[in-house]
Formats: sequence, structure tokens, C-alpha cells
Amino acid sequence: MLTEQKVLNLLKGLQDPFLHKTLEETNGIVEIKLKPEKEHVSVKIAIAKTGTGEQLQMQTNIVNILKNAGANTVGIRFAELPDEVLQKFRGSEPKQQGESLLSPDSKTKFLAIASGKGGVGKSTVSVNLAVALARLGKKVGLVDADIYGFSVPDMMGITQRPIVRGEKIIPVERMGVKVISMGFFVEDNAPVIWRGPMLGKMLNNFFSDVEWGELDYLLLDLPPGTGDVALDVHSMLPKCNEIIVTTPHPTAAFVAARAGAMALRTEHTILGVIENMSYFESELTQEKEYVFGQGGGKRLSEELQTVLLGQLPLQQPDWDENDFAPSIYGADHKLGKIYGDIAGKVVDLLANR
Repeated sequence: MLTEQKVLNLLKGLQDPFLHKTLEETNGIVEIKLKPEKEHVSVKIAIAKTGTGEQLQMQTNIVNILKNAGANTVGIRFAELPDEVLQKFRGSEPKQQGESLLSPDSKTKFLAIASGKGGVGKSTVSVNLAVALARLGKKVGLVDADIYGFSVPDMMGITQRPIVRGEKIIPVERMGVKVISMGFFVEDNAPVIWRGPMLGKMLNNFFSDVEWGELDYLLLDLPPGTGDVALDVHSMLPKCNEIIVTTPHPTAAFVAARAGAMALRTEHTILGVIENMSYFESELTQEKEYVFGQGGGKRLSEELQTVLLGQLPLQQPDWDENDFAPSIYGADHKLGKIYGDIAGKVVDLLANR
């Protein structure tokens, strides 16, 4: 059974990622709480800088250490060290190393998947388009930038977490797609209650502190609407292409136009529109029912002066219990083929950009 002393002994040798001093030297282990009946450990850790990729790496490391020692669940809070401690160890911070995807020389093409409102299937489009591009032989990464409403790991059936190698986080690869998500760094689906500036830092670290390797495309599943995170993406990525997702309903298309308008104002290129939930087709009669109306995607593409890349009907993926990915359509599935067609159009449209 874990005790406070055992937890202290397990963690005191870990180094502050910026000061290169142990948590014992910096008095960085601020608090340890145990709930033995639930095998739960809660710790508060103080480090030199919070809201960074280094914090994510340390968080993952601490969770792994405590779970390997017998904890069932782990809660971690981070705080910044007092100024007097930072003054004591001033000059120990490491220099920045390596290039990120945000460097001017990066050849990776960014593709953001956006929507004006939630519930239109934007994340479903993101994961399936990423997989479809990988099926075409492309090197693909996917950032779950919907930090408050992360869902990509569950949708793709990802159960493992990223590992840390050196000073970089290694993304999880699934179905040929490298994935990073806030969901990997939150314990037991806990809510994210950070404020906007810290979210912006975290998103920046998804680009700079993750070992993506060579990528042809990096897709971003944006949060719906035009809030802090979406604005951060627009400011971080001056050369980004966007796909706007809507349903056929006129109101959904009207709201989606706001996301398109923001893309245009920030000089992003709107690559096209995808209309999701276009209709329901009966397997018995093959009749189409237009559950959410008709024409929203076409009208939106015309308003944004772009192309309608595809129309996706309502239909559930075929689940494979041995390779479970609840939101991914197979390459031979009706919708999988539509995503394949959309991916081909995306490749062609981005070829000369």
C-alpha cells in the first residue's frame, strides 16, 4: 500500500525540467494526499514554468510512476515555484533545441477542420479524413485542438498514452495517423478548467514539443465556434487551410458561415465545405430521408466562394471488436469510400499550395 513517505521517495528524485534540479532540492513536492480505500493519489507539484510541454511530459511520467507503484488513479496539480527559489537557481534553464512544425522551413501543410457550432460531426470528419489521407500513403498527424471537448482518442479506439523520449513527446500512432490530444494528459476524463491563455500555451506545445517527424499533412480538429482556442490557431498558423463542416439545415449553415468568415479575415484559405448528415438511406427500401433538410452545404460553399467537397449520409460504422475504433469507417464502407474521394480532392487542391 502506498504511503505519503513512499510517494515522496518515488517523486523526490525527479528533476524540474527547467532548473535541472530535483524536486527534493527545489521543495517542489508541495502536497501529497491519499485515499487508500480508492487507491487514489493526489499530488501538487511546483516547477519553474507551467502550461508547457515539459509540464505535460512530467505529468505523464508521474502518473506512470505512481500507477506502477500501485495507485489506481492519480490527480496532479501544478504550480509555479516562488520567485526566491527561481532566483536561487537562475541560469539553469536549458536552451531551446530543435525545430518545430511552426518554423518557416516546415514543409508540412496544415488543414484545420472547423464548424460554427457543436454537434455537426466535425470530429468524426477530422478522424476519418485523417485516416483516409493515410490510406493514400500520406504521412499524417492529427491534433485534437478541441481542448475542452476532446474526443479523438475515444473515436479512434486509442487506449495507450504518449511516451516521452528525451525532451519530446512521442505521439500515439493509430491507423497510420500520429495523434496528440489533451485527452492523453487528463486523468479519468476530468474536466479542463484552464483559462484561455494557458490553453493557448498548451496548443503551441502540441506543435513545438511533440516529435512529429516528417509529415505531409497535420490536421487540427478545432473546437466549434470562434472562441479562444480557434483564435489561437488562426494567429499561430498564418498558412493554414480550412474545411468547414455543416449539416444541411439552413441554421447550421448560417452559423458555420461565421467560422468561414473568421478564416477569411485571418487570411486562412478555405479549402472547401463538407456537408455531414446529408440524408438517411433506408437499407430496406433505399429511399432517402432528408432528416435535417437540404441544401445547407451548397449554400454555404457558395457564400464562402469555395467548393462542396462531399456530402455524408447518416450511417453507423461497422465495428470490429478485434480492432475497435468506434467512429472510423472502413475503406470499403459506403462512407469510407466517400471519405476516400474527399481525401483525393484535398490532396489535389493542396498540391500547388
